[in-house]
Amino acid sequence: MSRADFVRLTKALAIGAVGGALFFVLNMPLAWMMGAMVLTTMAALAGVSLHVPGRLRSVMVAILGVLLGSTFTPEALAKVGEWPLTLVGLMLYLVLVTGLLYVYFRRVLGFHPATAYFSATPGGLNEMVIVGRAMGGDDRAIALVHGARVLLVVLTLPFWFRYAYGVGSTGGGVGSASLADIGWLDGGVLVACAIVGPLLGKLLRLPAYRLVGPMVASAAVHITGLTASAPPMELVAIAQVVVGSSVGARFVDAPLKWVAKIIAASLGSTSLMLGATVGFALALAPLSGIAFPAVVLAFSPGGLAEMSLIALFLGIETAFVATHHVARIAMIVIAAPLVFRVLGRRPPPTSP
Repeated sequence: MSRADFVRLTKALAIGAVGGALFFVLNMPLAWMMGAMVLTTMAALAGVSLHVPGRLRSVMVAILGVLLGSTFTPEALAKVGEWPLTLVGLMLYLVLVTGLLYVYFRRVLGFHPATAYFSATPGGLNEMVIVGRAMGGDDRAIALVHGARVLLVVLTLPFWFRYAYGVGSTGGGVGSASLADIGWLDGGVLVACAIVGPLLGKLLRLPAYRLVGPMVASAAVHITGLTASAPPMELVAIAQVVVGSSVGARFVDAPLKWVAKIIAASLGSTSLMLGATVGFALALAPLSGIAFPAVVLAFSPGGLAEMSLIALFLGIETAFVATHHVARIAMIVIAAPLVFRVLGRRPPPTSP
């Protein structure tokens, strides 16, 4: 890392920490991540040069994966038989939403076909940016549409659930253990999950393996009773600040007028996604026996880490929500490029 990059990282984390602390003092839901995300986004749009390296985010995402895995208990897995219906519904949701949003981006906003298609997928930010560029799309526009989508969803849902449904006032009981309360054996097991998990996830080619690998490893040790501990609240807060700051840093160096146009487009597309999410949840909740808030979070078009954290901190069926978001990413990453190739759309890149 160069000195300039280190300075940009220091600024990003300092601004993110201030935002997280402010939201924590104000008793906001998911305070450390949301506060970091909001303040770094504002700073980036104001012209402050920020940078969060992918490697640092990967380390913090691994910690969050271990945290999410700690929610996979035998009691949670006893409900797995109730999930097939919602997983099939999720597949239908992805097809419907991607089709509707492609029409929205292409016909209403006039996006280039590849840019419209890979902006329309409700997830898979990194993968859609890479594949979208290879297929002739504007990777910067695709990245910003998806980044704005995650930002808008994460800013909306925690407040909606807290104030409309009154859930999550205690944070789901997460993060109550301090670093000093973790024994050496439990700490060693958790560290091993964070280290071995990404390697195992990459070997098995799991979607979002840096998060899913540690989550699977952590789930295994918790289900088998090897440990009952979760990562301490200090590390969880730091991980949230880094992840939130990385979302905000995506808006660096983007022209404000162009950003406003893309965010406006993303606001429309995100509203359509959330409307479809609520519609599917209303239909599937009574059929599946899964609570409506859990189905909403499972179908919501936010990031895997972000949406799983919201479920965790609001105390809403974390294992169910995380599993569905892993499935969502797998479906998108596998199917989206194949479908686009079948459509045969490979025109030269152009901006929306």
